[in-house]
Amino acid sequence: MDRAQKEQLVDELGQIFESSGVVVVAHYTGLTVAEMQDLRLRARNAGGAVRVAKNRLAKIALQGKPCESISSLLSGMTVLTYSEDPVAAAKVAQDFAKENDKFVILGGAMGENALDPAGVEAVSKMPSREELIASIAGMLGAPASNIAGAIGAPASNIASILSTIEDKAA
Repeated sequence: MDRAQKEQLVDELGQIFESSGVVVVAHYTGLTVAEMQDLRLRARNAGGAVRVAKNRLAKIALQGKPCESISSLLSGMTVLTYSEDPVAAAKVAQDFAKENDKFVILGGAMGENALDPAGVEAVSKMPSREELIASIAGMLGAPASNIAGAIGAPASNIASILSTIEDKAA
């Protein structure tokens, strides 16, 4: 890899570190190609990505970035799992680590906040962005449906009373 390619890689990694909601660092020693492809597919389906990069170049890219705290985790065979959604990458990494003993989560970063393995697990248990939006939309729609029900209720009550009176008169 020549100097221009290294500079391009550092720029790409820098953009990843700036734009990601969460970055999870893990060791992947002993994983097969098929297992790595499975991890990449899971991350892509969740809206994230997986990146293997030279630790030295990743440390250079981390300088001055919000998640600079993870530079101490970059030693050995490390893989970065990241996503814009602050929960997606953590969920993917945590689920994959449960199924594969060779995938060991070292920690990560959520913005400027450094995460240890327990922190990554806690983030993975949080609801995703889509789940939060759905619950908020449900909460916003509930009062409107309650109002519509309350407004419609007196009319239906009057109609049932009138039909009961009609039946008695007949």
